[in-house]
Formats: sequence, C-alpha cells, structure tokens
Amino acid sequence: MPLPRSSRALAAAAVVVLAALTGCSGGSAGSDGSGSAAPEPTRDARTVNPYDGHDQYADPGSKVAQAAAQATTDGDTEQEDVFTRLAGVPQGIWLTPEQYPAGSVGPFVTKIVTAADDAGEVPTFVIYGIPDRDCTGQHSAGGLPADQYGPWVGEIAAAAGNGADVAAVVEPDGLASLLECGDRDQRVGLIADAAQQLSDAGVTTYLDGGHSHWIEPGKIAPLLEDAGIADVRGFSTNVSNFQTDDDEKSYGEELSALVGGTHFIIDSGRNGFGATKDWCNPPGRAFGTDPGAVTDGGNLDAYVWVKPPGESDGECNGGPVAGQFWPERTMELASASGW
Repeated sequence: MPLPRSSRALAAAAVVVLAALTGCSGGSAGSDGSGSAAPEPTRDARTVNPYDGHDQYADPGSKVAQAAAQATTDGDTEQEDVFTRLAGVPQGIWLTPEQYPAGSVGPFVTKIVTAADDAGEVPTFVIYGIPDRDCTGQHSAGGLPADQYGPWVGEIAAAAGNGADVAAVVEPDGLASLLECGDRDQRVGLIADAAQQLSDAGVTTYLDGGHSHWIEPGKIAPLLEDAGIADVRGFSTNVSNFQTDDDEKSYGEELSALVGGTHFIIDSGRNGFGATKDWCNPPGRAFGTDPGAVTDGGNLDAYVWVKPPGESDGECNGGPVAGQFWPERTMELASASGW
C-alpha cells in the first residue's frame, strides 16, 4: 500500500536534509546551487493555464537547431531547410541528470527561463531522472539514486520559479510503468515531492498520465492521486507516443473526471497519422497538431510537442540511442507531413 501523504512528505523531507548534510548533490531543495533561496512565486501555478495568451518557447540550442547549423556547414540545403523549420517549433526541454547533473542544471534552467521570459513565451521542461527510470528494461535506463533525486529537482524548481510562466512535465511513464515493475512507494513518494517542490516554486506542473492505448484511466487515477495531482495543475498524456488527438482528449477527460476535474496537455509531436502498436521509432509517422493553447472551456490546456520528434526512442527500428537526433527519420517525418 502507498504511504499516507503526510508520511511521504516527512520521508521526502528527510531525504533532502540527509543529502544536503552528506554532500550527495551539488544542489538542494530551495536552492539554485549558489545558496540563494527560490523567490516567492507571484501566482498560483495550479489555477492558471500557462499556455493561454503565450507562445511556447523553442530552445535555440536544441539538438535540431544544432543539426540545422551542421547542415548549413555541410551545404545540405534540403536538411538545412527542414531542420531550421523544425527548430522553430517549440518542443519539450528534457532535463536528465546524465546531461544536466546537480550544479549545472540550475544555471541551464535559469538561462532558458530568462530567455523565454524576455520573449514573453513559455518553456516546457521535462523532468526525467527518477531512480530506475526505465524499469521495464527498454531504452531509457538510468536516473539518480533516491537520496539525490529530491535535491536535483529542488535545484530545477529554484531556478525555474522566478515568477515567469514556466511549465514542467514530471517523469514521463514514471507512474504508468509502476503497473509493470518498480518500487511503488519510493517512486510515488519521490514524484509527489518533486511535484510539490515545482508547484510551490510557481512552476505549472503536470504529472504524466500515460496514454489511451496503454492504461485504463481507473488504474492510473489512484497513482496520480497518491502522487499529489490535487496539488498541481494536472497531467500529461501521449508523451513520446502516437495516439490520435481524439483518443487522447477522450482519455484525458475521462481521467480528469476521476481526479477532481484537473487539467491536462497532449503530446501531439508525432501523432499526425494516428495510433500504432509500435511505440519505439515506428516508421510511417508524421508531425501532429501544432503546439498551442486550447481555450474551449474544457480541461485540455494545450497541445505540446513534449518529445522532440527528431530524437530517437532508442535502438529499435534502425534508430540510434534514445534521445539522439536522427536526421534520416526527421526527414521522413517532414516529408510525410508535407513539409
């Protein structure tokens, strides 16, 4: 059985204190790594759709932007045109401890938030560092030890929570995969603590809710509740997957009704041709609905390209390692999308 929320909060707090005392991490909850406390948020991140009235932010240093620059150097005008266009489409900015360890993740987040705020745009960060991250033995193994996870997220929260409009997706697949494997109590507790740190700092936070062709709403709803869905803006669906907008909207609304009418976002980066049973680099896909807010009065906040569509799901169907930019597949996606 999951720990009561009060017990989880005490346990998570003890983890943070222990990590700070033993020097396990370069950051700590409520600190940006320099010892300064996170500023008080200027709004309640649970009640505001951050995408409403704002464009989403495209990171100029993204992997596809780097690929566009390389194509220019190589004189490949076709790739240059496609990659440059794709680099201008807002996409999720993934934060992993492997790429952004404690001590460096805070400054990176600060740089992104400052640039986005100056442009009046909203960045979407993806927190992806939970212990035993891919417990199913697939392509995204890794993550932090449990005693380092809370301080690492705390560094992110402190850097992001400066009153600007910032969104975060917490641990794609992290809850849904618990139905197959993993330490439920530990993971739920860590995700709950991470979500609370982000939300308290003013970051609009979405826990990940799987997708319509994977898990029934009634099965993931209790996990979301135990992870603190009532204390954040809502949940994300279809992250790194391919299900149709219609299926995800139906799934999202059904799941929302089970968790207090909370809000949600849909990853539409690669769902242009709809559902597929193959989740790992399936061929014949296309870009989906452009990123943008939804203001029709429902619980759907926005379409967001959470997974950068040019990046591989893993070493499957001819792809490179997970997260690596894949030029050939990117060109196939663009061609199928009529670019």
